[in-house]
Parts: sequence; structure tokens; C-alpha cells
Amino acid sequence: MSEATISFPILGESFSMSPPTYFTLFGWHIHWYGVIIAVGFVLAVLYAVKRSRQFGLSEDDIIDMLILAVPLAVICARLYYVVFYRDAGGENPYFDGLHDLKDIISVWEGGLAIYGGVIGGVLGVLISMSRRRHKTKAMMDLGSLGMLIGQAVGRWGNFINREAYGAETTAPWRMGLSNQWGTWYYHPTFLYESLWNLLGLLLLHLYSKKRKFDGQIFLMYLGWYGLGRTFIEGLRTDSLYLGGTGLRVSQLVGLVTFAAAAVILLYVFLFRRPDPDDMLANRGKAAGETPAGKPPEDDGDKSAEELNAAYRSLTGEENIERTERSGEGEENG
Repeated sequence: MSEATISFPILGESFSMSPPTYFTLFGWHIHWYGVIIAVGFVLAVLYAVKRSRQFGLSEDDIIDMLILAVPLAVICARLYYVVFYRDAGGENPYFDGLHDLKDIISVWEGGLAIYGGVIGGVLGVLISMSRRRHKTKAMMDLGSLGMLIGQAVGRWGNFINREAYGAETTAPWRMGLSNQWGTWYYHPTFLYESLWNLLGLLLLHLYSKKRKFDGQIFLMYLGWYGLGRTFIEGLRTDSLYLGGTGLRVSQLVGLVTFAAAAVILLYVFLFRRPDPDDMLANRGKAAGETPAGKPPEDDGDKSAEELNAAYRSLTGEENIERTERSGEGEENG
């Protein structure tokens, strides 16, 4: 289906398109899927850098995290896919011999699982922040917002590849795929997930300005994405399954992460009652640090007064002034 013509009846019977999956540059095939993923990554980084100060972080913190988190995210996304992939016969072709090692590491041929990427990204944050543990939760909050951006944009790479669609349907918003044998209509699950992530980004972006504790946005991200993935994954036809069972791995993980995030959030609000002043960003303000985006106050007048006082002390003028004030006080008395 990678070369099928795409149509959406809701946009009109005459609407159809057949976008190429790659373009050629200096003799190299550049896949649009990779370009779209890269665009999502850049947008996520720009967003994180822009808002880093609001979370008590610096641009250097973001760069240090990315150096480790990005490679780990790619590796874990690939491993997740390789471990749980099953062909039509229920077998995993990646483990039928050592000669398949090249296929296992061929990420450029496709096959990345987002939950594996999330796991790798979290590991990268934990390791990169190991010497700055007080920043870990704040980094997870900001990183989760970046993840929503990357996921919302990246799903359009599935659209270009004609993949990650759902079961056949007659829904008004169905997506048609046509080739020489006919036309079939499916749930555009890539679109469902992209819109779900976009809505989650909007809601969490607004709420993040009123968050109550570090780590809250990350938990809300896990709950939001897990809930959406639980339902959307049930519509897909290319799911990864748990062993020889009929359990969809991502659907199971989504349900577990949603439930775990909901329980932890309820526990924190009901029993811990977090104080926003304990958040990393607010601790910096309480310590008298200059808020992000505001220029430091001009200390020129204060510095000049200190220099004048030191000069008077060294030259003896301060003692003379003190004696004169003392004499005036005795006369008035």
C-alpha cells in the first residue's frame, strides 16, 4: 500500500493524492517519514528551550538531556518493535538466527514503537540528570510537552507511508486507499492519534502554568496518552502483540500507564497536598534569583555608595563625621 492513492470522501469524491514516500538529493533517497520526524523533534526542542526558565531549567540542561535521551529513545523504540513484532504466521523473524542482526539494527527501513521511545527518553532524562536530581521531575514535565509535539507531528509520517491505519470502516471521515485492484476504506488512526496529542498539548500547555508540583505534567501526559492509545490501538490492524496471545502490547501498556498515573495523581492531591512553592522554578524565585525574561536590577547606585563608604573609612573621614555628629548631640543635650 506504500504507493496507493489516498482519498477522503468527506473532502469530496474528486479529492485524492499520491504523495511520494521519498525524494532524491545528490543521489540519496531521503524519506519523508524521517524528515517529518526531524521537524517534530526540532519543534519540540525549540518549545523546550523557550519554556525552560519557567520550569526552573536552563538551555544547557536541555542540551545535556538531549545528548543522551535522543539516542536512547531511538534504540529503545527499535528494540520494543523488534521484541514484540510478529509476522502473519505469528513468528518473530528477527530472532531466527544471528544472520538477522543487520535487520535488527536497520532503523532506516522503518519499525519504531513510540512506547519504546518514551521509555528510552525517560531513561535518558534519569541518567543525564543523575547529578542534578533536584531537576529531574521538572525536566520530565517539560520533556513530556515536547513529546506531545513530536508525536503529533510525527504521525503524519505514517500518513505519507500509508501505514498505521485502522480497520475497514464506513465512517464519514474514513480514509480510502486505492490501487489497481480496488479501493478500501479504513479508520485514519494516525490522524486520531495526531489530533489527540495536539489536544493534549494545548490542555497541558495551559495547565502547566498553574501546575502544583514538579512531575505533575509528566503524570498527566502518561494518563492522557495512555487513555487515548488504549482506544486508538484497538482500531489498528498492525498492532504488536504479546507473545502468542491476542493482547495488543501498546493497548495494555496504555491502560496500565493511564491507571497508574491516575492513582498517583489522586494520592498526591488527597494525601500529600503539594505546595507550589516547593517546585524548582518557585524555589529559584524564593531565593531571590532574577525571573526569566526580566533584566537584572541596576546595582550601580548601590555599588557607588559602598565605594564611597569604603573611601571615607580609609581616609578617616568617617571617624571625623562620627565625632562631629557626637559633638552636635552633646550640645543639643
